[in-house]
Amino acid sequence: MKIDLRSDTVTKPTPEMLNAMMSAEVGDDVYKEDPSVNRLEKKIATMFGMEKALFFPSGSMANQAAIKLHTQPGEQLIADKYAHIYNYEGGGVSFNSGVSCKLLDGNRGVINAVQVEEAINPPDFYHSPLTSLVSIENTTNKGGGACYELTEIKKIREVCSNHGLGYHLDGARLWNALVAKGEKAIEYGAIFDTISVCLSKGLGAPMGSVLIGNAEIMEKAIRVRKILGGGMRQVGYMAAAGLYAIDNNIHRLAEDHKRAKEIGVVIAKLPFVKKVEPIETNIVIFNIDSDEQDFITKMAEKNIHFYGMGQGKLRFVTHLDYTQKMHEYFLEVLTTIK
Repeated sequence: MKIDLRSDTVTKPTPEMLNAMMSAEVGDDVYKEDPSVNRLEKKIATMFGMEKALFFPSGSMANQAAIKLHTQPGEQLIADKYAHIYNYEGGGVSFNSGVSCKLLDGNRGVINAVQVEEAINPPDFYHSPLTSLVSIENTTNKGGGACYELTEIKKIREVCSNHGLGYHLDGARLWNALVAKGEKAIEYGAIFDTISVCLSKGLGAPMGSVLIGNAEIMEKAIRVRKILGGGMRQVGYMAAAGLYAIDNNIHRLAEDHKRAKEIGVVIAKLPFVKKVEPIETNIVIFNIDSDEQDFITKMAEKNIHFYGMGQGKLRFVTHLDYTQKMHEYFLEVLTTIK
């Protein structure tokens, strides 16, 4: 039995999802003639109460498109120092949009309105880049699945509105946040200018993210997607997987959160574990005072796989393919590691 806790991206389609994919009605999406893609885009736009949505092959491309839509070369965006758009998208912010990042020191990837206000460059001071966008991530990846409070998100919205700034949400794991906090997608759609959501992480689809926004800003999104190489043809087979995931796999995310918290309880008792970060969703980040690679190797020998983040920090991510049987075995193995 192989247990893969490297990421929630490692899942494979269930038989039911495969059936939905194989029976999908498809067409040429570059011509906007794929019925399944059109259905997915309309469904997600409606969920968020936003005007238009566009299917992308990846979350990174959806985020990069959003940044391009909100900014001009030479400008600057504000984000947390842990932000995925800065750390894990290959330098795309500068390469694709010619934009720099002002990075804030938040709490586990979560920034607040006061920090944002203080970070905005004076628009009439031409020596510094013009601030044009604020981007936040919910849940935070590098921050260990931390969730924003909706009240703080609204306060940042007010700051953005007062200063004429765009407001983007990297919602790769927003579904996890919605379940953990008991919130609704439509609440987020009323706040942000653009939102990207991922289908291939907690929801278990094989690929795809969707960018959502108002009609005015999204009118240019399809052109940006084309420039980035994201035009797809009969991709309705993948859209059907996304539709199945939206209909069937959101509420079950609570199971992933429960198992992650149970893992946290067990590893907190291990003598070589120095600290376990607070666990809100499906990501467990912890620090050990023993050799990181030695621990990874010992677990790999038992066919349990996960990532080291360097300097004694490690990560487990629970997901759709991590079953209760695997969970019980994993907890048992953890207690035997010395």
